[in-house]
Amino acid sequence: MTDMTIDRPDAGAPMTGALRRVLREYGHELLVALAILVLLAVVGTINPRFVSARNMTSVFSGNAYIAVAAIGMTMIIVIRQIDLSVGALIGVLATISGTIAVSGAPVWVAWAAPVICGAAISSVTGVLVAYAGIPSIVVSLGMMAILQGGLISVTGGAWISDLPPAFLLAKMKVLGLPMPLVWGVVLTSAAAVWMRMSAFGRSLYLIGGNAEAARAVGIPVRRRIVAVFAIHGAFAGLATLLFATQLQVIQSTTPANLELVIITAAVIGGVSILGGTGTVIGASLAAVLFAAIGSALIFVNVSAYWLRALIGVLILLTVLADVMRRRRETRAGGH
Repeated sequence: MTDMTIDRPDAGAPMTGALRRVLREYGHELLVALAILVLLAVVGTINPRFVSARNMTSVFSGNAYIAVAAIGMTMIIVIRQIDLSVGALIGVLATISGTIAVSGAPVWVAWAAPVICGAAISSVTGVLVAYAGIPSIVVSLGMMAILQGGLISVTGGAWISDLPPAFLLAKMKVLGLPMPLVWGVVLTSAAAVWMRMSAFGRSLYLIGGNAEAARAVGIPVRRRIVAVFAIHGAFAGLATLLFATQLQVIQSTTPANLELVIITAAVIGGVSILGGTGTVIGASLAAVLFAAIGSALIFVNVSAYWLRALIGVLILLTVLADVMRRRRETRAGGH
């Protein structure tokens, strides 16, 4: 009997190719997810109370509004813009929503108002950026000052109390799960699919990568910029609902450094500050990572102020890695 060798296609090749594509497209997101798991394992070993169901629910649900706000910020940065007024905007929207809630109006009005007002206010920023040609960093700085100054001038930083129980969305549950956690997962998943599968969503990456090329293929860049700012404002409104309904009182001030945390979540989540790349999944995971780090510092008896320093280091490392990656790609393209 003669030995015969039959050549067969390498069954592992397609799998290897698929793995490479996943790592290429979602490598940064997987790295952030791995960082979360390592943090939970290490700190949980040091202090088991850190990974208790009660603490994990508190950490993730209490910071879900940052993940939701980071979804809109991701879209803004992808198109190579920025919005430094998002923290002040959330403060203003929380006051508007709370004021309506205690006025006796239907609760759905108090919930809808921040989403509508957020989209409208951010649209103004978008119009000034797209049609007046003013850099977004300048427009958003001006808008931040207007919102902060206007809020304090009108309210004096007063507290809104006696919020009706039906208004407290963040305290509700769906199938036994906290509402903020459900919102964070659902909104992130929906936005990720929309940005990847829809023509509008895919066009944002082209605009951020090369606006002139986007115009050349017929994409209405200016209208897209305004629309993205409006969407970003709507997500800020949704984040406001989770932020403002955590407690039974709302202080009419802008949360300190909130815009920095939201922008940082997007950048460390893999969104290039130079535009054109990044996903909302990475931004949401980075928001979860920040929340977990903040809680971990408490459980290992380290000052929470180190969180700011750590975030600063992560920003610098992430931006440096992005710049180096782009330089390698440019050199490779030159060859």
